[in-house]
Amino acid sequence: MNKKAIIAMSGGVDSSVAALLIKNSLYEPMGVTLSLIDSQSNDIDDARKVCDRLGFSHTVLDLRSEFRKYVIDRFIDAYENLTTPNPCIICNRYIKFGILGDYARDVGCEFVATGHYAQITEENGRFLLKKGKDQSKDQSYVLYSLTQEQLSHTLFPLGGLSKEEAREIAMENGFTNARKKDSQDICFVANGKYAEFIEDYLGKTYEQGNFCDFDGNILGTHKGLIRYTIGQRKGLGLALPKPMYVCRLDKEHNSVILGDNADLFSDTLDAEDINLIALDRIDSSISAEVKIRYSQKAQPATVYQVDDNRLRIVFDEPQRAITPGQSAVLYDGDTVIGGGIICKRDL
Repeated sequence: MNKKAIIAMSGGVDSSVAALLIKNSLYEPMGVTLSLIDSQSNDIDDARKVCDRLGFSHTVLDLRSEFRKYVIDRFIDAYENLTTPNPCIICNRYIKFGILGDYARDVGCEFVATGHYAQITEENGRFLLKKGKDQSKDQSYVLYSLTQEQLSHTLFPLGGLSKEEAREIAMENGFTNARKKDSQDICFVANGKYAEFIEDYLGKTYEQGNFCDFDGNILGTHKGLIRYTIGQRKGLGLALPKPMYVCRLDKEHNSVILGDNADLFSDTLDAEDINLIALDRIDSSISAEVKIRYSQKAQPATVYQVDDNRLRIVFDEPQRAITPGQSAVLYDGDTVIGGGIICKRDL
């Protein structure tokens, strides 16, 4: 009997091609679309059409309340605590490979397959997460929280493909979503205006305060601390004699501290809530390449494990706009060592 695999079907081209490849690999597939927000009807229809075309079942799993609890509420809590979260990482951890993984076991499926561009290998009895072949689409950064147990039951069929190759496969197989555009924004903040979303969601507004420089000089009035993030220059609404950037958010005094570009650079950060994949623990220190945001090129650093839940990372060269709430992900070449959530940077 073929091994059973749940395919997480978003309605997009990537998960559709992943479903085809899983079926062709002689797994017994079951398509599942996660209903996470109210405006998904078109995506659900697209996913169902692909499953019908490929000849296997399609189920919609209503996880809207769980998504609000684990993703949206955490997203809002992070901004209210003046950090900048990555909701895709949160969703992967708690929803796609947490709740969906549990559901897969409940219905007798050994594997969960998704359309992520990443790869999993098994070496010396350990499951390793590696970058996808298409470096421009690599999604290993948002997957660093996967545990050994989750990796052992996960399939990434697109890991060895480029995005162009995936679209070609979709077109060759007559998928109606073959040319569907990739989603760019946070799925529950479609217009990208996250501050307005938070205010509408909570039914509250945030107090105005002062823009200040490092000497305490008042430079203007801000519109609420949640509207600003480290490194921001645009959208400040100020007429300044020189470019200035958000360097710090001061909750105690409700102030946004602005400075020069040079003030954004730091060589040390701490990360908490860590997950290590390639090893159990960092005993003394290791050399690694570290990404501090999804779009950044990994940078060389020395990594120390402070305790069971905290890393200290010291970069060879200072990095710009290290942002609490984002994740620091460690690499050894194409292999993900692990990562954690940035909680502190040394200025």
